[in-house]
Amino acid sequence: MDEAEIREIVREVLSRVRSGEPPKAERPGIFADMDAAVAAARTTQRMIAAMPMEFREKIIASIRKNILKNAAALSELGVRETGMGKVGHKILKHQLVAEKTPGTEDITTTAWSGDRGLTLVERGPFGVIGAVTPSTNPSETILCNAIGMLAAGNTVVFNPHPGAKNVSNLAVEIVNRASLEAGGPENIAVSLENPTLESGEAMFRHPEIQLIVATGGPGVVTAALSTGKRAIGAGAGNPPALVDETADVPKAAVDIINGASFDNNLPCIAEKEIVAVERVADELLHHMKENGCYHASAAEVEKLMQLVFVRHNGKDVLNRKYVGADASRLLRDIGVDAGDVKLVIFEGSEQHPAIREELMMPIIGLVRVKNVDAGIELCKNLEHGNRHSAHMHSKNVDHLTKFGKALDTAIFVKNGPSYNAIGFGGEGYTTFTIASRTGEGLTSAYTFTKSRRCVMSDSLCIR
Repeated sequence: MDEAEIREIVREVLSRVRSGEPPKAERPGIFADMDAAVAAARTTQRMIAAMPMEFREKIIASIRKNILKNAAALSELGVRETGMGKVGHKILKHQLVAEKTPGTEDITTTAWSGDRGLTLVERGPFGVIGAVTPSTNPSETILCNAIGMLAAGNTVVFNPHPGAKNVSNLAVEIVNRASLEAGGPENIAVSLENPTLESGEAMFRHPEIQLIVATGGPGVVTAALSTGKRAIGAGAGNPPALVDETADVPKAAVDIINGASFDNNLPCIAEKEIVAVERVADELLHHMKENGCYHASAAEVEKLMQLVFVRHNGKDVLNRKYVGADASRLLRDIGVDAGDVKLVIFEGSEQHPAIREELMMPIIGLVRVKNVDAGIELCKNLEHGNRHSAHMHSKNVDHLTKFGKALDTAIFVKNGPSYNAIGFGGEGYTTFTIASRTGEGLTSAYTFTKSRRCVMSDSLCIR
C-alpha cells in the first residue's frame, strides 16, 4: 500500500466527513457491528497461533514499513479530524512507533534444567484482545498496540474514540493491508465503522474477549476494570517537573519547553506543571522566555482560564475545543498576538486549577517552593497519586533518589524532556499505552502474553 493510495483514502474520508456521510465499510478490518468484528478477529487469531514466530515477525516488518511510508498522511488526517496537535510532531511519533515498538524479540522463555528434568516458562497469547483507544494519540496507539499484540500471538478488536474514528480506522486498514502484502491474513486488527460507548460496552462483555486494554481517561479505565475480566488500564496523569537549586537551569528550561510543547502537550507523559526552588525560579523563567515561551500576566491567565474551562453540570471541565490547540491560538483568542509561541507560562499557587488539572494544552504553571523537600511534597500532591510520570532537573543524586522514591511513578525522567521516557531522544523502547493504574508500566508485546509452565520430569537434562 503506497503513499498515493493512502492519500486517496484520506481525501475520500475527509470528503465524507465534511458531507456527513458515513465512511465506506468495504475496507480491510472495518466492520458494521461488534459481533462480526470479534468473530473475524477470532478466526484470524487461530491462524496466528499456528504461525511460526518468524512469520509473525515478517508481518510486523511489513507493518513498520507501511507506517513509515504513510506517517505524513496519518498525521495530517489526525490533526484535521481531531483538531489537536501538530502534524510535524505526529509524524515523529509515527516514526517512533515504526522503529522502536518491540516485536517478537520481546517474547522470551525462562528455563531450568537439572537432575529432576527440564522446566520451561513460556509466554502465550490471550487470544482476542479488546482495546479502547484515545483521540489524543489515535493512530499511534492503534499501530503500537497492533504490533505488540500481534507479536504476542493475539488479534485485537479496537473501539476507537468516536472523535478520531476515521484516522483510527485508517490505521487499522494499514495494518491489515501490510499483513496481506507479507502473505499474512486479514483481520489481525479490526474496528467498527462507527464506534460508540455502547459498542465499547458490548466489546467489554463479549465472551470471546479475553483481555481488555484501555488507553484513555479515568472513566474508560474504570469501566474496563469493572468488567471482571483481566484488564490493563492506561489512564490519566498530571506529571510535575521539579527543578532544584543544583540543576543546569538553562538546559532545564529548554528541556521542559520541548517536552511540554511537544504535540501541544497531548502526551500523557508531558510536563503539566513546574515546581521550582525559589533560588532558581527567576533564572528558569528568564531562560524559558528566551526560548520561545510567553509569560502571561495575571489578567491574561484569568482570561485563559475562562477560555479553557467551561461549566458543565455545576463543575468546571476542560473545553475540548482547546485541547491540543496551538499556544498562539490560545493567546489570539484572548486578544494577545504574540507570534509563533511554543508554550504559555505563568506563575500560580498549588491550588490554581490549571496547575492541579491536566490540561493537555501548551499552558504550564510554575509554583515556587522554599527547598527541594517542599518541592517533592508538592509534586507528590499535584501528581494526585496516579503514579504515572514525573520529571526532575537536578545534579544531586540524593535529591533525585528521594524524589523517585516519593512519587513512585511508572516513568521518572531525570535531566531531560519528558519524551525521553518513550525512547524519543532516550534509550529504550516506545509505547503509547502506559499502564500506571494497573501496574504494568510501559506496555510491550510481553505485556500482552500470559505465563505457561511446561515441565518434563526426570528427562531432557543432559549435563
